[in-house]
Amino acid sequence: MPEASLGILVLIIILAIGFGVSNGFNDAANAIATVIGTRSLSPRNAIIMAAILNLAGAATGTAVAITIGKGIMSPEVIQEYSYAPLIAALASIIIWATVATYMGLPVSISHGFVAGLATAATALAGTNAVLWGWGYKLTTTLLAVVTAPLLGFIGGFALMTTLFWIFRRTAPDKVQTISNYLQILASAFMAYTHGKNDGQMPIGVITMALVIYTGNSQLWEQLPYGSLWWVIILSALAISSGTAVGGWRVIQTMGMKITNLRPVHGFAAQAAAATVIEVASHLGIPVSTTHCVSASIMGVGATKRFSAVRWGIAGNIVAAWVLTFPICGGLGYLFAWVLKTVF
Repeated sequence: MPEASLGILVLIIILAIGFGVSNGFNDAANAIATVIGTRSLSPRNAIIMAAILNLAGAATGTAVAITIGKGIMSPEVIQEYSYAPLIAALASIIIWATVATYMGLPVSISHGFVAGLATAATALAGTNAVLWGWGYKLTTTLLAVVTAPLLGFIGGFALMTTLFWIFRRTAPDKVQTISNYLQILASAFMAYTHGKNDGQMPIGVITMALVIYTGNSQLWEQLPYGSLWWVIILSALAISSGTAVGGWRVIQTMGMKITNLRPVHGFAAQAAAATVIEVASHLGIPVSTTHCVSASIMGVGATKRFSAVRWGIAGNIVAAWVLTFPICGGLGYLFAWVLKTVF
C-alpha cells in the first residue's frame, strides 16, 4: 500500500479508540446499573470493577472481532474501497452513541456499527457488497436482534421465579445478605462478557484496517496471541476507559427507572443476560448487551406483577433500539456516499 495511506490508517485507529470509549460510556450501565441501583456496591467501586473486567473480557477470545472484520462486507469491497466503509461506519456510531448517552438512552452499539458498516458498503458498491444469506454472520446477527433480548427476558423471568422458590422459607435479612454477594458476582460476570462481546468490535476494526494497509490477510491468524497483541490491549483499554467515565444518565435509566430492584432481582437479571452474551461471544455473534440486560430486567420485574415494570420507560428503550438501525444505517450510507463523491 502507498505511504500516503498511513495517515488514514492512523485515523482509523483513532476512530476505533473513540468507538471503544463511546461503547464503554453507554454500555457501562449494562454491567453496573443494577448493582448501583440496589446499593450493593458504591458507584465508584462498581465502575472500577466494571472497567477492569471489561478489559479482561476484551482481551480474551476474538470470535466477534473476526465476524466484524471478515463477516459483514465482501472481500471485493474491502479491496476496492479500502478504508471508506470503516470511516463511515465508525463516524455514524460514535455520533449516535454520544447523542444517546447524553439523552440517557441505552442503545445497541454493536448493532449500530453493523448497520452503519452494511449500509456504507451498499452505498459504495450496491447490495452485493454485503454478505447476506443463510450461513453468513450478518444474518445470524440480525436474528440475534430478536432472539437475544427474548432469551434475556425469559431467562430473567425463569431465574427469578426459581429464586422465589429456593428462598421461600428463608428470612428476608438472610436473602438480602446472600443476594448482595451474588449480585456483585453476577455484575462482574456481566462486565466480563460485555468486554468479550462489545470489546471485540474495535479489535476487528483495527485488524481490518491493518490488513488493508499491509495487504496481508494472514494478520487475522495472529489474533489473539501473535504480533497484534497491542491491538487487543489498545481496544480493551479504550472500552474500559469509557466504562470508567460512566454514562450516569444511562445508569439511572437501567438501574432505577425500569422497575424497583432489590439485590436478588439484580442478580437474576445480570446472571441471565450475561449467560446469553457469553454464549453469543463464543459463537462469534455480536449481540446487544443493552437489549439483553434491559429485557432481563423487564423479565425479573414482571415476576412481581406485570404492572411492576414501567412500560413507558421500557417503550422508550425499545424505541431507541429500533431507531438505532435507521439512524446509524442512514448516517453510514450518507458518509460513505460523501466519501465516494469527494474522493
